[in-house]
Amino acid sequence: MKVLFATTNPAKIKRYVDKLKEKNIEVLTIKDLGINLKPEETGKNAIENAYIKAKTYYDETKIPTIGIDNNLYIEGLPKEKQPGTHVRRVNGKELSDDEMIDYYCKLISEYGEKLSAKWVFGMVIYDGKEPKEYSWSKGHFYLVNKPCEKRNPGYPLDSISIMPECNKYFVDLTEEDRNKDKVNYKEDEVIDFIVKYVYSED
Repeated sequence: MKVLFATTNPAKIKRYVDKLKEKNIEVLTIKDLGINLKPEETGKNAIENAYIKAKTYYDETKIPTIGIDNNLYIEGLPKEKQPGTHVRRVNGKELSDDEMIDYYCKLISEYGEKLSAKWVFGMVIYDGKEPKEYSWSKGHFYLVNKPCEKRNPGYPLDSISIMPECNKYFVDLTEEDRNKDKVNYKEDEVIDFIVKYVYSED
C-alpha cells in the first residue's frame, strides 16, 4: 500500500516513515514525485490546513494522501502575537529554520526567559471520498530564549523547547525520555489512525 505524505518537512516524514513501513505502508513524498505545488494554507486551524494539503496533492496525483499541520500557542503572549496557524510565516515571510529560532528567542525574551506552550496537531487522510480526521495536542512544555546548538531539520523549535520532566531540550530527548511522557508523545496512536483508514480504503 502506498500513500503520499503532503509535506516537504523532513522531520515530519522521518517521524512516521519507518513505523509505517513496519505496517507495509510505503510513504511517498512530494520530493519523490517531483511535484511543484504550493497549497495556500488559509484554514482557521490545523485540521483545515491539513485537509487543504491532502486534497491539493490527491487531486494532482490520485494517490491517497496524508496532510498534517501544527499550530502553536504560547502562554502569556497577546492574541496578535500568537503564532497559531502561522508558525513559520511571520509578517508575510516564510522563515528558515535558523530564522525561526532567532525570531522566537527574541519573542520569548520580550516576555521572560521561558514561556509555557502548546502544539495542536491536525492530520487528514484524503482519497477523493470522505476525509478522515485526527487531532491531538502536545502541551506541558516551555520555550526558552537560549537555544541548544543541536538542530532537528524541519522542527527548529525543538532547539528551544524544554521537557520539564527531564529538563532537556526536545532535540536531545531519547526514545526513553519520550516514553515517560505518554500524555504528549502519541506517535503510536497516530500510526494506528493512519493504518486503520489507509487499509479501510483498500
